[in-house]
Amino acid sequence: MRFSIISALIAGSNLAAAGPVFKRDNPTAMDYNPLPGGDITILNYALTLEYLEREFYRQGLANYTQEQFVAAGFQDPFYANLKEIYYDEQTHVSALADALGAAAVHQAEYSFPSTDVKSFLALSSVLEGVGVSAYLGAAAEIANKAYLTVAGSILTVESRHSSYIRAALKQSPFPKPFDTPLDFNQVYSLAAQFITGFAPGDPALPFKAFPPLMLEPTQYPYTAGTSPVTFLHAQKNAIEAGLIKADTPIYAVFFSGLDTYYLEARTVMGDSGDFKIDMIPTEGNKMLAPTGQVYVVLSTADGQAHKVSDENTISGVGILEVNPVGWRNGVYKE
Repeated sequence: MRFSIISALIAGSNLAAAGPVFKRDNPTAMDYNPLPGGDITILNYALTLEYLEREFYRQGLANYTQEQFVAAGFQDPFYANLKEIYYDEQTHVSALADALGAAAVHQAEYSFPSTDVKSFLALSSVLEGVGVSAYLGAAAEIANKAYLTVAGSILTVESRHSSYIRAALKQSPFPKPFDTPLDFNQVYSLAAQFITGFAPGDPALPFKAFPPLMLEPTQYPYTAGTSPVTFLHAQKNAIEAGLIKADTPIYAVFFSGLDTYYLEARTVMGDSGDFKIDMIPTEGNKMLAPTGQVYVVLSTADGQAHKVSDENTISGVGILEVNPVGWRNGVYKE
């Protein structure tokens, strides 16, 4: 089981050429094709994510006591509020399963890499943010308006969860005026690393996980406009998979809010097969800097001749917690 994307986040000669920054033409990371199964597939996609969140909180509340949370600096009523979040996730599962009836998929098997209270909460923050991005990205594809209302109602609660956990971790609870939509394969790529097996007899969802993207751990907080990012073995892995050639131009594509940023990656010297950009993009061209929970993929699209899509993504999705410009300590202060 690989935790390549999230584990690095929890643990913590040619210059990269800055590419264009774009406002998205629609509130999704990329255009979708109609899904096989339509709304039923989308609801099962949401149910799969809710099963994951429910099991994550069930395990966390079973593994870590109220006393351990208090000892880690999370005073009462924080533990009680985590129970409320767990209850919300249970209720989301019940609502979606009831709506789907006999068509509902069953809970998969999961494994999560948290080892203590703080790593549990770091992963909680990531999962809640991904949940918001998943519902936001899927909303435009829901045909039945009654289902859309249910999904929208869940989305707003997931957003409250995210803000609450972020504030507890002393991160900005609302780092950007717009949340970030992700498409089905992008979200599935993030969720799949925690899934160890599916229920026998359940139909496979029509989604694929991209080749994983490992970000080199850093002891410093990421800051827009200054921080470099190294993508470990990304070129080597893509060449071995037959996705690119050694001289194929590759771009790091960042998603933050409704903005998409393209930066050409350079190859790191040596035989590690790493890609690197020398700084995370910043504001410009009437765009805000990427802040908060920011997503990144590697793609052959440069943002000009071609926009990023599932078809030209070679690895992803990576996650970075990015400070607003000028913030160096990674701590949100009132």
